Amino acid sequence: MQTATPAPRKAPRPRADALRNRERIVTAAREMFVEHGPEVPLDDIARRAGVGNATVYRNFPDRDALVREVVCSVLDRTVAAGELALAETGDAFEALERFVHTSADERISALCPMVSSTFDENHPDLEAARERVERILQEVMDRAKTAGQLRPDVGVGDVLVAVAQLSRPPAGTACFSADAFVHRHLQLFLDGLRAPARSALPGAAVTMEDLRQA
Repeated sequence: MQTATPAPRKAPRPRADALRNRERIVTAAREMFVEHGPEVPLDDIARRAGVGNATVYRNFPDRDALVREVVCSVLDRTVAAGELALAETGDAFEALERFVHTSADERISALCPMVSSTFDENHPDLEAARERVERILQEVMDRAKTAGQLRPDVGVGDVLVAVAQLSRPPAGTACFSADAFVHRHLQLFLDGLRAPARSALPGAAVTMEDLRQA
C-alpha cells in the first residue's frame, strides 16, 4: 500500500501591512541616503518611515541589504519608465527621454555610487538590476537609431555617463537646490543626441564594457 506524498506547502505570502512597511522603509531610506549619504543611522530611517527599529531589521538584516534594495528599486523604476513610454507611444526617442529624466528624478547619480567597495557591488540582485537597465536602454537606443531619430555614433555608456554627470551633485542636500537646472541641462543633452548629427564626435561610442574597464 503506497502512502500519498503530501503536496509541498507554499511559503505564506507577506501580509499587506508588512509589504507597506517594507515600502515605507525603502522610500525613507532613499530620501535619507540622498540627503545624508549611506551612513545615516538606521534608527533615523525607521523614524521617518514611521516604523519600529525591529521592523527595519526584520526586513533588512544589515545596512548593505537596505542600500542594495534602495538601489535596485531605483534602477527598476527607471527601466519601468522606459518600457512604459515605449508601450504607450511606440516612440523610441520619447522612451529614451523619459528614461533619462526619470533617472534624474530617482537620484541615480547620488545613489548608485553608494554601491562601492564598502558594499558587495557584485551581488546577484545588483547585477540583475544593472542588466535590466542596460537591456532596456540598448533596446530603446537601437530602435531610435533604426527610426533615424538617434545619431548613430553614441552608445549606452555615453548616455549613462552624461546622466550621471548632468544630474549631480551626489548625496547631500545640495541635490535639491540643483533641481531647477537638472532637467533643463538633460534636455539640452538629449537634443544633441537627435539625428541628423551636427558634428562628428571624437573617439568611439562608449559601451558598457568601456565603462567597466575605466
